[in-house]
Amino acid sequence: MTDAASQLERLRALVAEAYEAGTFAELEVEWRRLFAEHAASVAPAGDAPGRFGLIGDSPQMHEVFDLIERVAPTHVPVLVLGETGTGKELVARAVHSASPRAAKPFLAENCAAVPAALLESELFGHKKGAFTDAIADRKGTFAEGHLGTVFLDEIGDMPLEMQSKLLRVLQDGEIRPVGSNKVMKVDVRLVAATHRDLAVMCAEKSFREDLFFRINVVRIDLPPLRDREGDVALLARTFVARLAAELGREVTLGDEAIAALEAWSWPGNVRELENELQRAAVFCDGRIRPQDLSPRLAGGV
Repeated sequence: MTDAASQLERLRALVAEAYEAGTFAELEVEWRRLFAEHAASVAPAGDAPGRFGLIGDSPQMHEVFDLIERVAPTHVPVLVLGETGTGKELVARAVHSASPRAAKPFLAENCAAVPAALLESELFGHKKGAFTDAIADRKGTFAEGHLGTVFLDEIGDMPLEMQSKLLRVLQDGEIRPVGSNKVMKVDVRLVAATHRDLAVMCAEKSFREDLFFRINVVRIDLPPLRDREGDVALLARTFVARLAAELGREVTLGDEAIAALEAWSWPGNVRELENELQRAAVFCDGRIRPQDLSPRLAGGV
């Protein structure tokens, strides 16, 4: 572990202790100083340009890095907006790992992946016997994430009834497990994300405006990959180097293949690019050429 990393880990432990003791403010200045020194030294992958474990060297991504650096040391809610596959959870994890809560849990929940009837239990927990399958007490995401960070992905898909319950939790700092008549205090930092336009949803009355104002304190807009100048080639070379190590054999990326990758619009963004290169690495003879790519990409050159 580097000296900078050792210092960061030590300060994280001190901050965690101070936060629980209610003396966090005394360490705020020191945290900001060390954080500023450490942030630039965090390499995303090998020698790839980037910060906070994120890869990118385009002006758009440097704006994202600067926002993470400014917001991470605070406790304010963060709203991450971007198309599917742009890396919203990676940004949420970066905010958490560079924050005073880094030594505490980071818990993620996808609001679109949990049935509406179960979402309240997932987030706030339940008591034994609260419903048919509740065979034991269960802590929810917010209780498990006490003093840490809770990441709610696809919050735009949260049912209206749950939106009102989440708003109450954010306002009062209290949760009530399903089937319980007792509330418990929780202290979490909320990072929410969605690919939807929440302002439009508010106008359509499908998303609560008061909840939108509560979670939209600091907004981070993730650019689509097609708008990140130079980052397609950078990400592709990084992914291929990683794949070569995983496969235990040489895999390189030809110039024509890079041109084909850069010509594609990447509707699935970084996730689509990574999946495409995983496929190509399996079928290539050691050097990825246009013919090793999916037909829709190979025809773009």
